[in-house]
Amino acid sequence: MNLEIERKYLIASLPPDLGQYPCVHIEQGYLNTDPVVRIRRSGDAYTLTYKGKGFMVREEYNLPLTQQAFLHLREKIDGILIEKRRYRIPWQDRYTIELDIFEGKLAPLQLAEVEFETEADADAFVPPDWFGKDVTFSPAYHNSTLSQGQK
Repeated sequence: MNLEIERKYLIASLPPDLGQYPCVHIEQGYLNTDPVVRIRRSGDAYTLTYKGKGFMVREEYNLPLTQQAFLHLREKIDGILIEKRRYRIPWQDRYTIELDIFEGKLAPLQLAEVEFETEADADAFVPPDWFGKDVTFSPAYHNSTLSQGQK
């Protein structure tokens, strides 16, 4: 079992130097939303993920998939296939901001997630000024909810 501790934010404005950071194209879909069972292609990596209930802190299990298994399961998802570009931006020598710029039906949505080792770290986090509203505790911004066409 792995505990995921993360905060999530809307984006007020993109950082001006965005092109200098690593970026990967992600496709993800949901086989189930309660509990959350997700498939994802991130570059050349394929995973099946189970996520427990919760907002800032929740259980997460990841299992590797083959490309063939991903393509087979992609035909079975509920809702829309989420497509996004994810930028990985170092912050304060401690954190990595994962900035998601959604494409397709969810464009122009932009969200940033930051993962933490402890809840205390998450509570003490001061976001950069280009972050907007903290939506950590809003179920509307869970990707599983977004996949169902609700925002």
